[in-house]
Amino acid sequence: MPEAVLPEYEVIALKYATREGRRAANFVGGDAHDGPMPLDYYVWVVRNAERLYLIDTGFAEDMAVKRHRQLLRTPMQALRLLGIAPEDIREIVITHLHNDHVGTFDAWPNARFHLQDAEMAFATGRHMCGSTLHSKAYEPDHVTGMIRLVYGNRVVFHDGDAEIGPGISVHRIGGHTDGMQAVRVHTARGWVVLASDASHFYEHFQTFRCFPLVFHLGAAMEGYARLRELASSLEHIIPGHDPAVMDLYPPLNADLKGIAARLDQAPAQ
Repeated sequence: MPEAVLPEYEVIALKYATREGRRAANFVGGDAHDGPMPLDYYVWVVRNAERLYLIDTGFAEDMAVKRHRQLLRTPMQALRLLGIAPEDIREIVITHLHNDHVGTFDAWPNARFHLQDAEMAFATGRHMCGSTLHSKAYEPDHVTGMIRLVYGNRVVFHDGDAEIGPGISVHRIGGHTDGMQAVRVHTARGWVVLASDASHFYEHFQTFRCFPLVFHLGAAMEGYARLRELASSLEHIIPGHDPAVMDLYPPLNADLKGIAARLDQAPAQ
């Protein structure tokens, strides 16, 4: 029997917020060459003629104010630039439950959510007691909101690797959080891996250095190797917060330069 031909997806990074940062604050152990190193915030759209997936839901004005970020547009507004309404979204992958990845969970009335077992256990378990892990990144309202979605039969749990559609799969990476997951997508240029916060910047997975907000440093290092295994090449790994993504990849169209980048196309050399 011939192998089934996998569908090819368009993959779009949508920038919705930004904040200033310094190199010393973006690496475990700091950095001897401190200088500006801002973070951008993205959600990702995976689509073809038959299927539509949203990867993460970002945050809105409440988190921008609380956490001193510059909100450029809400994730819903960013999607509308692509002609996508919240009601159109039926499949959402939550890479992890940090506030900037799940903050607008309640804006998608028709969606079901893909989440790792380990992430829900982590966000509701002993590691949230008496530590900075919850105050730095998790919001109780987001976590309890996801629990309510569980009871509404709108959460699909995964234990490690899982195919969620032809040519698209999720993979538990760990490290940043215990249930951190990446998304692997088949495209015209090969297998693209949306690392999300498994690697905040290109420099993290390229040099095996780590962002300071990390649950398990060893798992994060192993995760970089896993990202390399899943992707067609290093150029197919997309970090979660690197402003370089908007510079490297072609815009969806001229009007959306700096807002929407085509990750299924080759990056600039």
